Amino acid sequence: MAPVLEEIEKELGKKLEVKKVDVEADGALAQEFGIFSIPTFVIMKEGKEADRKEGAMPKEMLRSWINSHL
Repeated sequence: MAPVLEEIEKELGKKLEVKKVDVEADGALAQEFGIFSIPTFVIMKEGKEADRKEGAMPKEMLRSWINSHL
């Protein structure tokens, strides 16, 4: 999913900032965000969680979901 997410980030430019968390290396942060499955996508707005999706999805579905929050 990382390459797909990177493509979407490039396509959307400054509208989207992607942050990745290695749950094995930073388990405390994963726990803080309640991440139990990989991949988990979390949309943050003004420092608060706006939405989340768990599991892989096609690029168009992921892009559509992200766009619905922009």
